[in-house]
Amino acid sequence: MTKTFLLLFLAASVQADRLPNVVLFLVDDLGWRDTGCYGSSFHQTPRIDRLAEEGVRFTDAYAACHVCSPTRASILTGKYPARLGLTDWITGRRDFPFQRLRNVRGAQSLPFEETTLAETLRAAGYRTAAIGKWHLGRPPSGPAAHGFEVDIPSNHWGGTPRSHHPPLRLEGLEGDRYLADRLTDEALRFMEGNSQHPFFLYLSHFAVHDPIQGPPELVREYRRRLGELPRAKGETYVLEGNPDGQLPPADHEGYRVFADRTVKVRQRQDNPEFAAMVEAVDRSLGRVLDRIEALGLEDDTLVIFFSDNGGMSAANFGNPKRVVDPDALDQAYSTSNLPLRGAKGWLYEGGIRVPLVIRWPRAGRNGAVCSQPVISTDLYPTVLEAAGLPFMPEQHRDGTSLLPLLKRPETLLERVAIFWHFPHYSNHGMQSPAGAVRSGPWKLLEYFENGTLQLFHLGEDIGESRDLAAVHPRRACRLQARLQAWRESLGAVMPAPNPDWRPRFP
Repeated sequence: MTKTFLLLFLAASVQADRLPNVVLFLVDDLGWRDTGCYGSSFHQTPRIDRLAEEGVRFTDAYAACHVCSPTRASILTGKYPARLGLTDWITGRRDFPFQRLRNVRGAQSLPFEETTLAETLRAAGYRTAAIGKWHLGRPPSGPAAHGFEVDIPSNHWGGTPRSHHPPLRLEGLEGDRYLADRLTDEALRFMEGNSQHPFFLYLSHFAVHDPIQGPPELVREYRRRLGELPRAKGETYVLEGNPDGQLPPADHEGYRVFADRTVKVRQRQDNPEFAAMVEAVDRSLGRVLDRIEALGLEDDTLVIFFSDNGGMSAANFGNPKRVVDPDALDQAYSTSNLPLRGAKGWLYEGGIRVPLVIRWPRAGRNGAVCSQPVISTDLYPTVLEAAGLPFMPEQHRDGTSLLPLLKRPETLLERVAIFWHFPHYSNHGMQSPAGAVRSGPWKLLEYFENGTLQLFHLGEDIGESRDLAAVHPRRACRLQARLQAWRESLGAVMPAPNPDWRPRFP
């Protein structure tokens, strides 16, 4: 069945009743514990916390990747990044001699043959807007080519803005306001102009991605609050190595990638600039929710709050020779993901477990908490079912509708496992290519350089501090076999040996 025929079929099947609006509020690099409702005591997020009180908060929600572009592709297609061949951020990082393997060269744009969520909703009569970060390819593969009528900004397709402060140099976002505020201005304008029609608003913030720059008035307030707090106990940074590494120990002074491919990971949420960014996002959500209510659309609007990957607790070392100035740590290390291990760039929970809150008034559940493992591919079929639109199982084939969980959070989904595939070296910690699988409370990580396995029981060890692979070797082997079979079923590409490999770093 062709893509065009699918859309015509969908348009013909839509009922005459008013379709619900959909607001997908996506934050960049927001960690699992960066909001009050998920446990932060430093970041002030009253509107996100209120949204959780009015909807369902998911404790075990996952991004399909620990970096942004693959997760974003999974949201809009309902497919695993490995199935799409889009497994790293676009454009990805170059190879270095220290790599035993070469990075896989993945897709550099969202494939045109995919019928995105925006295209499906547009065919059903929705007005559609992508406001904010895209990072799924340059033209001709911009938002307009994938179902979005409104595309702001229209001259930026990468992952990082030059600045969150004006002048923004982003087409359609002129003015002298903070970036998150300007994006929200445009989102409100879109909702107001389309309040008589069903609309799909994909509000995709550049925050809280670096550059770590909060609104000045909020930064001053957080610096004041920080000065009033008692002195924190424990380590500010801990070392995190590469489980597949076989390099000798190194000196660990300073803030860089050390010779044994170890890095430092932040353990405290005490960054005023980052905290101000988080509150700016919270303020944005509040403005969106207030406008929905003012327009009389609250009972007819599905609101999804999500992050594309875990928090950046380790610096971005796209250049492995980068050295972070000790006087500029708040510009390089944004947050702490504790009690989770790792950060953006890791397949540990800190890199892939993210906040997810869904408010759907027609489900009738307020303040509920769901501990079922769910993933970003699930959002596509969830939106379709909430809208009363037919499923498209060949499109969102890796997603499961979460609507039953919105009605009864204790419902068990018919899913055996969740998978990850990252055949690349990460900028954040130089982690080697790896894959992972979660089945029930068990999680296995498989590293591709030397075949190292790690096994954790998340129900008893959310911080992944006790590797049980040697204690439960049969379980580890079964999960590894399941992970390998999944890769083969998708045609997942594995990294090839690096002919220029040098067994030293950098």
